[in-house]
This record gives sequence, structure tokens and C-alpha cells, in this order.
Amino acid sequence: MSGDNCFNILEKIFKAKNEQTIEEIKGYSIKYGHIIDSNNNIVDEVLVSYFKSPKSYTTENMCEINTHGGIIILRKILELCLKNGAELAEPGEFTKRAFLNGRIDLLQAESVIDIINAKSEKEAKTSINQLEGNLSKKIRQIKQKILDVMVNMEVAIDYPEYDVEDATNVQILDMLNRVENDLLKLEQSFDNGKMIKEGIKTAIIGKPNAGKSSLLNAILKEERAIVTDIEGTTRDTIEEFININGIPLNIIDTAGIRNTENEVEKIGVIKSKKIANEADLIIAIFDSSKELTEEDIEILNIIKDKKVIIVLNKIDLETKIDEKNIKLKEISKYIIKISAINEIGIDSLYDKISEMFNLNEINVDNEIVITNLRHKNLITKAIENVKQAKETLENNMPSDIIAIFIKDILQCLGEITGEEVTENIINEIFSKFCLGK
Repeated sequence: MSGDNCFNILEKIFKAKNEQTIEEIKGYSIKYGHIIDSNNNIVDEVLVSYFKSPKSYTTENMCEINTHGGIIILRKILELCLKNGAELAEPGEFTKRAFLNGRIDLLQAESVIDIINAKSEKEAKTSINQLEGNLSKKIRQIKQKILDVMVNMEVAIDYPEYDVEDATNVQILDMLNRVENDLLKLEQSFDNGKMIKEGIKTAIIGKPNAGKSSLLNAILKEERAIVTDIEGTTRDTIEEFININGIPLNIIDTAGIRNTENEVEKIGVIKSKKIANEADLIIAIFDSSKELTEEDIEILNIIKDKKVIIVLNKIDLETKIDEKNIKLKEISKYIIKISAINEIGIDSLYDKISEMFNLNEINVDNEIVITNLRHKNLITKAIENVKQAKETLENNMPSDIIAIFIKDILQCLGEITGEEVTENIINEIFSKFCLGK
């Protein structure tokens, strides 16, 4: 519970073993006792943590009831809290209060949900980095560069008789160049940030019985997909996540691509082609124990001009095609040989993925990385305003016109940290949180 009345509500339902008044209890302390109902019946044995304003997550008075758990006990304690005056929190309300009360900015608040939803170690590290305020600090530094020059601009606008405009314009151009450089670095980091947050959408493509499902099972190290000698076993997609060098791989096993009269299988083939078109990476798997067929050639046509790793499967059998095949080399330089059923060569696949996407070079420890699309769009908008301000300056437009674009840059940066954000955006952001966060 958080809020002015949380301790008053707690006193009605909690009986401590060693009773003290709320004034006597120190913040950051834990007391042992029992939750009791209106008839003084013990509901559960608990520990209660006390956090006194302003030293709490929300900066308000807060308490946490640590119970044995179990749905019946939890529901009973929640009912007692609500019966005695508490209100059920909205999604993200605790973090929202922390933002509205000035303990964290909006950027840091958004990082909380990113930490909760992190699918990889690198995503968690990036989110913690932002929660610690490193990106916020960078945004403030950029804003300060602008504000330092804006002071002189205001003088030039308000007191034109002092003829300081030429000197001011030199400062403005220098500032805009430095700000543009900083913003471009942040914008460019989003390519890696998007990969860290969303992962690499990876489609396993091939004709029936090439070994797609066996490869998925080998990657996951579990029998996730059905594997038989019967062609067309996989009719729909199967999606799973794995991590390679801290980056999530969203792997999709698709239906085998071939001409078929089966209506259900036809739908699966259409979906496979659609996924191949949308994927960031395609793992195209071929049966190396057989010559390339018309169906294989059709697959090669589908995946050309995409990021492709070609996998020659079934090297435990006599091979008919290898990595020297001209048709394969025309599609991709990344060609590996494996035996999915025997889990041979899977590490080579991981190495090729790391090489293709430079995963070893993504450093989240010492670099600021943008992972949030809202932040990226605002930075892009700020860069456009920088370019317009420079163009206006080069065309010798009046200072008050240039100032409009510079103020728009500040507006964009303020929307990232929450200083210039609207209530609708705040509500939209926190609606993505779960209860109790």
C-alpha cells in the first residue's frame, strides 16, 4: 500500500508482536505479527515492511505485507485492505506516483516495464542502465548545451540595438552541430537497441522433411516440434525464444514449402512465405542427401535479397550437395553443414548468426542504447528540427525564427523525460504496466 492513509489502514488489520506507535517505528524496518480480521481472528502470520515518506519508491508512506501466499490468504488480506479504506491500484500506479512525485523521470519509469519484460541479459542490463538515469543524464546534457546558447539568443532577440547577432549565430551553429552529433549517435544506437529488445525474428524455411523441426528441437534442446518421416507434419508455425550472446532470437518453425492439394497445408505454406518475407533472418534448410529439386529452387527464389544462413542438413548420410554449390552460393556466403537429428554443427549456426549481426560488438555496459521506439521517434524529430534550424540560420533568417526550431528541439527532449509530456501519453505509457508495479 502507498499513500497518506496506508499506515492508518495497516493498524486496523495488523497486530505486531511488539507493539509500537507509527511514530516510534523507523522507516526501512520490518515488524513481525499477524493479520487479523474484524473479529480479531488470525488470518496469517506475516512480516510488514515500513517505508516512510519521502524515502520510499513512490516518495509517499508505504508498507508491504509479506505473507505465506496462497490464493485464499492473499485474497482475504486484500479484501481486508479494501474494506478498511484502500483502493485497488491501477496498472503501473506505484511507478506512476514515483514519476508524478518527482523521484524518477518518465524515461526511467518506462525502463521499469522493460526490466520486467526483459527476455535477455543484455535487455535487462540496458533497462537497468536507463533506470539508473544514464540516458536521462545524456538528454539533460544535450538540453543544457542548447540552453547555454539560448540565453544569448534571447538577448539578441530582446535587445537588437546591441548588435550581438553575428557572434550569437556562430555560437548557435556550433551548438547545433554538437547537438546533432549527439542525437545522431543516440538515433543510430536504436538498431542495436531494437535487436536487444525485440530480438532477431528468425524463420526456419525449407521443403517438407528437410529437417526444420529437427533443427528447432536441436536448438531448443527439447522435443518441441513433432518429427516424423511423413512429409507435411508441420502445418502451422511454432515460435520459441532462445538467447545468443545475450540477444533474443525469436525462432519460427514454418510449414514445409511445396505445391500441395491439402487445404490445411496450403494455408501453412502461405503463412510460411509471409513469415519469410517479414523475418530479420532466414535459416534456409536443405536435405544434403538429395539433389536440389524444383521446390528447393522455389525456396531460393523466395529468400533471395534477404539475410540468409543456408543449412545443409543430414550430413550423417551420403551427401549430394555441399557448400560449393553455385545456386546456394548466389544466395548467401553463410553456408554450414549440420546433422540436426544428431545435434552436430549447431554451434556453427550460432557463430554465423553472431558474425552476421555483429552480436559480439554490442556493448551495453559502457554505451547508451536507445531501445524504446517512442524515444527514437522523438530523437528523430529533434534531429529534423536541428536541420531546419541550421537551414534557417544559413539563410540569414531572423533569430526569433531560428529560436522556434530550437525550442522544438527542447520540446522533443522534454517529451522523452516527461517534462513536456501530455496526460494522455502518460496514461498510455502506464496502461502497459501490470498491477502492483
